[in-house]
Amino acid sequence: MTRGEATVVKNAGSHYELSSLPEWRLFPAVLRGRIRLKASQITNPVAVGDRVRYEWTDGEATAVITEVLPRENYVIRRSTNLSRQAHIIAANVDRAYLVVSLFFPEIKLPFLDRILVTCGVYGIPATIVLSKVDLYRSLAQEQIDAFHAIYEGAGYPVIDTSVLTGEGIDCLRESCRGKVNLFSGESGVGKSSLIKALDPALDPKIGQISTAHLQGKHTTSLYEMYPLASGGYVIDSPGLRGFGLVDLEKEEIGKYFPEMLRASAGCRFTPCTHTHEPGCTVKEAVETGDISAERYASYLGMLEEDKKFR
Repeated sequence: MTRGEATVVKNAGSHYELSSLPEWRLFPAVLRGRIRLKASQITNPVAVGDRVRYEWTDGEATAVITEVLPRENYVIRRSTNLSRQAHIIAANVDRAYLVVSLFFPEIKLPFLDRILVTCGVYGIPATIVLSKVDLYRSLAQEQIDAFHAIYEGAGYPVIDTSVLTGEGIDCLRESCRGKVNLFSGESGVGKSSLIKALDPALDPKIGQISTAHLQGKHTTSLYEMYPLASGGYVIDSPGLRGFGLVDLEKEEIGKYFPEMLRASAGCRFTPCTHTHEPGCTVKEAVETGDISAERYASYLGMLEEDKKFR
């Protein structure tokens, strides 16, 4: 019997691959049943990035995961079909890179803002990666500048990238060096193409855009970590179509909008929902343009979403 600790680097349903990082030597594993039972509200009790204990009986082809070690953090989402079940996207992440494209497919700011809030809740630094800028820079520079103003003004780094021209790839590669990095985003935003650009030796599945609706087709069907030749690791996750918040009270949501948190110091009432209260400095900042109307609309949408799950 061999016992040890390793990191989950691939999740393919009920089967996993582990490696004792920083050594990259993969071996297969399955879950012990009691771990599945303990996480009944979570669709996946073990996630890529989890550090686990395992046992491997001599002569057996597959190890058995016996324990999931405490997580430093994780990114989690709830199904948007009113289910109370949640899914952990990745665990023990040093930084999340949220890949978006202004067009092809068209960006949905409320979706991006929900992921940013979730990263804030679990203490994961987030960088926004604007992909495919070669397709629209000459036609939409004003929209690019406006996007930067909104999110850099809120406090998030934004990196413009193009796999075709190489813009931003070196900056992104350097930012990922030596860390465990999650790449996440909606289907079709170019996430897997960016990962391959970071390290051409990697082979994540790359999908096509549906011309009928200018939406991405799901190509990555599993969660997988890859080692980067430049140092560090990248976790590729399936393209998402929805993102519900988990473990967050309505009164707490505004704390995870950095620009709203700064402005709320002057609010007359504490707590303040920043919706109807007199003397609300957040609403005043929205009216003066110091807080973007788009981000405020996302916040209001989250308050409404919160009601649906109660």
